[in-house]
This record gives sequence, structure tokens and C-alpha cells, in this order.
Amino acid sequence: MTRCIHTASSLDDPISVAYDEVVDALTYGDINEEVGLMRMGSNYTFLVRVRHEEKTLLGVYKPRMGERPLWDFPEGTLCQREAAAYVVSDALGWDIVPPTLMRQGTRGEGSLQAFIDHDPQRHYFTLQVHHDEQLQRISAFDALINNADRKGGHCLLDADDHIWGIDQGLCFHAMDKLRTVIWDFAGQPIPEPILTDLQRFRDQLDDDQDLHTLRLNRLIEPYEVKALNTRLSYLLDEGIFPMPGPGPNRPWPAI
Repeated sequence: MTRCIHTASSLDDPISVAYDEVVDALTYGDINEEVGLMRMGSNYTFLVRVRHEEKTLLGVYKPRMGERPLWDFPEGTLCQREAAAYVVSDALGWDIVPPTLMRQGTRGEGSLQAFIDHDPQRHYFTLQVHHDEQLQRISAFDALINNADRKGGHCLLDADDHIWGIDQGLCFHAMDKLRTVIWDFAGQPIPEPILTDLQRFRDQLDDDQDLHTLRLNRLIEPYEVKALNTRLSYLLDEGIFPMPGPGPNRPWPAI
């Protein structure tokens, strides 16, 4: 069965596109048309049209020049962290982060992510119990990439009942900064299938120079990749979801 992404060609025209075709469009497509500014975030985020071959789809473009400086993250790196989060999600095979690449756009270099068609009224705080398996993966993923900003509204439910995670700009810091609304599984054993995937990812980091050297090291610093490895080893050795704290452990606002 072909993997598809529920995206849109315009705000009132949802479409389903094969995953590989979405990646090709983001990689090679023309992104010279801005649809509008998305006003909910702290940084400048634009909805853009991506045109490739016979297809037009929407993308979420976050230019480096639109990033608000932060005291604890290196300036101008948030877009790269968005792309690095996709690299990790893709390597794990978890389909948490929509395809996200670095591109030159209308306002310079930035991250370009596939737009996910979703109901904005559906988010983490409205999800039902039968989503636990997906939320466990997102919880483990956030612990791995050290996500400092997993708000409830960053969990998007698509038409296939699949949860996507967006807004991963505040990730991969070398110091512990895990801030999330998903503490449901804190202290519980990590399910064996998740541990198996994490072990496979560690093997990839050890053996696949393209993943480690060419992809991650071009997006985040080598010491941040090392910290990623440390967190990965901790999750595998302990085998439990981390507990909150010490210090701030929930983002604000929560949605």
C-alpha cells in the first residue's frame, strides 16, 4: 500500500499525495508564491505553494531571517533543527514529522515542510485513548530529540487518524530541556517495538555515515549529535519513559 500524505493544493482543496511525490515536490519544486503569513507562532512562518511537474501543494516555509533570537539556542538555527527532526523521524520509520527540507525560498534559506490537512480543533487534548500507541512514539521521539516545545496544538490528526508532530525548532539542545504536554507515560516501560526501533536507529548512527555525517552534522552541531546519542543510550538502557523535571517541564501556552 502506497504511503500518502493528506495535504492541500489550496486552503479549500485537500488532496492526498504519495509520500515520495511530496518529498520530490519539496526537494525540486518552485516555491516562489506565498499564500500568506501564519500568525500563531513566535517566528515568521509562511504558507507557500509548491509547484512541481503537474502537482501543486501547500508547504510551510520558515525562513532563517524570520527567527526570533533566543538566549538558549544558537541564533538562526531553528529551521535546521526542524529539518534535523525530520531526518530522525524518517530514520526511525515513525512518520511523526512531515517531510521537511532546507530550501531557498522567497525570503532566503529556511525549512520547507509539507502542509498537513487537519482540523485545528482536533489536537492532543481532544485525542481519544485509542491513540495511545502513536502518542507513546511521539513521547519517546520528543525525549530523544530533547523537544523543548511540544504543545498540544503541535499534534495534528489527519484523515487517516494518523498524528503528525510539527514545530520542532526547539530541539537537539545539548542540555536537558524536555518540555511537553505529553507526560501520560512518564515512568512507564517503553513498549518493546519502540525500543526495537530505537536500537535500529542507534545501529544506523553507528554504521550509516550518510545519516550521521552528511545529514545530521550538516543541520546540527557535532556535540548536539553526541548528546542525541547519549539520550538514545539512556532510553535504551533505562527502558522507561522519562519523568518530568527538574525545572520547567511544560511549554507555555499549552496549546
